Amino acid sequence: MVAGTLDDWLLDSDPALRWQVERDLLHLPTQVWAATRARVASAGFGARLLALQDPDGQWAGGAFFPAGFDFDDAGAWERDGQPWTATTWTLNSLREWGLDPDALAGTAERLAAHCRWEYDNLPYWGGEVDCCINSWTLSNGLWLGADVDGLVDWFLAHRLPDGGWNCEWVDGATRSSFHSTLNTLKGLLDYERVTGDRERVRAARRAGEEYLLTRGLYRRLSTGEPVGPWALRLAYPFRWGYSVLNAADYFRAAAIHDGTAPDERMADAIALIRAARQPDGTWLQGGRHRGQVWFEVDVPAGEPSKWLTCYATRVLRWWDDHRRVGSGPA
Repeated sequence: MVAGTLDDWLLDSDPALRWQVERDLLHLPTQVWAATRARVASAGFGARLLALQDPDGQWAGGAFFPAGFDFDDAGAWERDGQPWTATTWTLNSLREWGLDPDALAGTAERLAAHCRWEYDNLPYWGGEVDCCINSWTLSNGLWLGADVDGLVDWFLAHRLPDGGWNCEWVDGATRSSFHSTLNTLKGLLDYERVTGDRERVRAARRAGEEYLLTRGLYRRLSTGEPVGPWALRLAYPFRWGYSVLNAADYFRAAAIHDGTAPDERMADAIALIRAARQPDGTWLQGGRHRGQVWFEVDVPAGEPSKWLTCYATRVLRWWDDHRRVGSGPA
């Protein structure tokens, strides 16, 4: 159970989360949350990850997997899960936590010189063949000032006929994936935010959003049944995984960027998020992804999660605020 008020509980967090609580839930003045955000580089989770960076700019000596990972050990995946310590996963965390890119000055250049993808030894900032990996590379490159413009053309060329994306296109997949589509949309939204170039990717982003919205964020188009239990499981960190909360938070960010109201086709997904709220106002951790980590940043399964509570609360407030405005005078 949460001691004290929910706001106090959420504020008693690492700077990586606290600044988001201050900005998105408490609506504190910019100078307050910006000062907390600046502390990500010097305290808590952010500082710990920064201290683990290799001299060549990488983390754990690899792009997507740590150096020495045994790809031939078929049992490793089932036994240990995906390692989360390599460069891309670490950059994702630091970016999502709001780290000032100045704290990583020179990293883009060092990665260009020293980091190669495990897939075909391709140059880091050029991406590879996986949609999710390329989306994170796009977002991280935009954040750190690397030249990743070619990845935008890659996404435009690899959109599937149903409007979304699938990392398994290279193996012949012709239907889009919830996971791949959401992760790609995040990268395209970041491109618009950073460059201001809406025209280049707007049609593709809209088509990917339609793919998810026509499915209510979690249903099969063919049967209307949930696409899988993973879509309804709320867990942090999100990593590569899809969930109705992960998707709803994207649509919140996209709507704020576009200046639009929430799409009513999200209503059932929003109801599922609301139904998962506990009597004390928290959301419980649904289970962390298995695999090696530098350190844990959230609670074990079944315990109240500050990260999920922050994400879910801001999604519901965004949704409810627009519904109240749209309903007119009481």
